[in-house]
Amino acid sequence: MNNRICLLAMLMLVGVSGLCMPRANAEAARPNILFIFADDMSYETIGAAGILDIDTPNLDQLAKSGTSFTHAYNMGAWGGAVCTASRSMLNTGRFVWNAQASVQPHVSQNRMWSQRMQSAGYQTYFSGKWHVPGANPDGLFHVVKNVRAGMPQQTPQGYNRPRSPEDYATGWKPWDQKYGGFWEGGKHWSEVVADDGVEYLDTATKDEQPFFMYLAFNAAHDPRQSPKEYIDRYPLERIKLPENFLPQYPYADKICGLGLRDEKLMPYPRTEYAVKVNRQEYFALITHMDDQIGRILDALKASGKADNTYIVFTADHGLAVGRHGLSGKQNMYDHSVRVPFLVVGPGVKAGAQIDVPIYLQDVMATSLNLADASTDGVEFKSLLPLLRGESDEHYETIYGAYMNRQRMITKGDWKFLSYPTANVERLFNLKKDPLEMNDLAGNPEYASILADMRTALTALSKEMDDPLLETDAKENNNKKKSKKSSAS
Repeated sequence: MNNRICLLAMLMLVGVSGLCMPRANAEAARPNILFIFADDMSYETIGAAGILDIDTPNLDQLAKSGTSFTHAYNMGAWGGAVCTASRSMLNTGRFVWNAQASVQPHVSQNRMWSQRMQSAGYQTYFSGKWHVPGANPDGLFHVVKNVRAGMPQQTPQGYNRPRSPEDYATGWKPWDQKYGGFWEGGKHWSEVVADDGVEYLDTATKDEQPFFMYLAFNAAHDPRQSPKEYIDRYPLERIKLPENFLPQYPYADKICGLGLRDEKLMPYPRTEYAVKVNRQEYFALITHMDDQIGRILDALKASGKADNTYIVFTADHGLAVGRHGLSGKQNMYDHSVRVPFLVVGPGVKAGAQIDVPIYLQDVMATSLNLADASTDGVEFKSLLPLLRGESDEHYETIYGAYMNRQRMITKGDWKFLSYPTANVERLFNLKKDPLEMNDLAGNPEYASILADMRTALTALSKEMDDPLLETDAKENNNKKKSKKSSAS
């Protein structure tokens, strides 16, 4: 009898342990998330992309170790600070016209990205550029270090330059710390983010709780400052003038404004010299950031957590830096709306490319899925079906907007641009014309495609609750009232 009782007790103990084990294993198996975010970085500025002559060995290694999404887009912005809209969408999971209201504290309570990760049991960490209005990272992450509210301070000397080699010789220099900017505080801001990331990862070795790290560089935003050794790596003879260079974009005054801050960084008309110098400084700042990312990745490896960590690298939007005669990101060309997007982690195919169009903000839904966290109210989609080879479809069309001045849709091989304030339409075949140099909107041969794209944009705009449709409706009603009044 005693033996039977002992056996029964043992079976019960095993049964209880067995019930607990799957939960404990699930807890241990939950992956860490390391999100590395750049600012103002176009899709073409990673060496592994094979488009530009630029040194990014650590990002190249990420691309080799994981999967690259070649067509990752930002949806647009409601104002000149495109990064504000991009980061608001990123942290709320809401599409562009819903995100502005969603970031307000009374709306976003317990629904922001970091809060959802916390609810799933994650230790959350933040360092770097935030720039989400109506929200404070101090109340959204467990650990917060060195928050940068927006861009590094630009100085008057950093605009309208360089006008000539002589002007450059006596003017603003990227490595001169007296201008502040990235040098404010005594250490380059990219190095500060790396320091913070390394410090946190050093402590992660002692903690079994999964982590969500959000490391946001200000690079490669202007003022494009880096140590002189990085500038020296890009002599001007190494810098190629973009094929789609223009002295001035013909519709710049209508679609963004010649006085827009970003557009005032280089002199008008754009010159080959000014564009090459600005691109030199752009590439140097990216290479400097790449070295800092290498330090973070080394610390992750040393922590022993790398095998159970998903790494995502992307940026909030791209940048023109001389393409199409533009300087900034307030346009719908691929150089400004497309970004690099790299994923490395357990089960992610190494050295792979996925050409299916995505939005960069899909990273939020993807990480929530990995964490088994709530995606209630999130409008962007998880990338896991694409990464796992379970699907080759994602978004049928990609939408883009800038204030009330620009609208975009890409569908298949085609991109359609509408400039309402300029009464201009543009049509490009992205497969044949990836640099968007051959506008087909005025070619009668493509009239049916133009009409189809126009119709598709209107339909997608309705899905997005585009405020421009409401404005157009009011204007049409006013015109009808005016005609009736004249007739009477």
